[in-house]
Amino acid sequence: MAPSPRRPLALALGEPAGIGPEIALLAWQARHTAQVPAFIALGDPALLEDRARRLGLAVPIVGTAPEAAAERFADALPVLAAGPAATAAPGRPDASSAPCVLEALAAALDLVSSRRAAALVTCPLAKAVVQAAGFPFPGHTEYLAYHARAADGAIPRPVMLIWSPLLAVAPATIHVPLKDVPGLLTRDLLVETGRIVARDMERRFGLPRPRLAFCGLNPHAGEDGHMGREDEEVVRPAVEALAAEGIAATGPLPADTLFHAEARARYDVAIGMYHDQVLIPAKTLAFHDGVNVTLGLPFIRTSPDHGTAFDIAGTGRANPSSLIAALRLARRLADTEAAREQAA
Repeated sequence: MAPSPRRPLALALGEPAGIGPEIALLAWQARHTAQVPAFIALGDPALLEDRARRLGLAVPIVGTAPEAAAERFADALPVLAAGPAATAAPGRPDASSAPCVLEALAAALDLVSSRRAAALVTCPLAKAVVQAAGFPFPGHTEYLAYHARAADGAIPRPVMLIWSPLLAVAPATIHVPLKDVPGLLTRDLLVETGRIVARDMERRFGLPRPRLAFCGLNPHAGEDGHMGREDEEVVRPAVEALAAEGIAATGPLPADTLFHAEARARYDVAIGMYHDQVLIPAKTLAFHDGVNVTLGLPFIRTSPDHGTAFDIAGTGRANPSSLIAALRLARRLADTEAAREQAA
């Protein structure tokens, strides 16, 4: 059965002491000027009301079921209460934040898993706060992958994609020390990453044969092995294996010449060997419109490409552009996937 286009996006508000609640309010205010798709916020309605009062934002808050959210969205911000009251003040996280964050996230995930919402969008959480409360995952991504595990217990491998209209990148290794990267890179890891990126770029982004450009690990992609053997012994064999499967993969390519405009026109996604190799150019080119997309999950998940920003929370200086981009991209991906299901 094809999903209904009336299903809203589910927005988990994230850390109450951060900028998540206020960028949600600002995104709703920009619903007409920025063409923000309908979403339902999951969390404490009183938190949104308090933040709107503090910032002088005229945003009516209405409690509603997901099925009515799209209709109510034109005139009020729909909220589904989830979790306990949020007591943390802006910019001052404390232990009370953890239950608010985690229960709202679980409720949002339930809406998506039960197909009452079209996609999941998450505002930033404070990892130190939730982990101090016993959250056993490094962040959102690992938690979502765990809850998407198959009946046999197999956990899907998530891939982080940072997307903007100018550049899309995916690091093969993510939040690990740089010194550990060479030991973590394997042919199998890169092949699996390439497969996931190619599949989801086709299925959800609508690219019939996405072009993947693999960065080399070493300067100049190793200079034929003269500056490290990893590019010849790990990266190149992985690229060749993907190409043999019919995936449009190239590399290893020198990362220092991969991100100017002419080079970007030759690929759809750059796959980096480590976090900063590809996130630095992505955030330099599109700091306010970058979106974090989790590939490899059985549902769509996007988030703003920034953190909790405690230093500006509650000051009125938060910029909702990345959240708006995340909401718009989530809607686009959901619509593309829905069209594929209808055509099947």
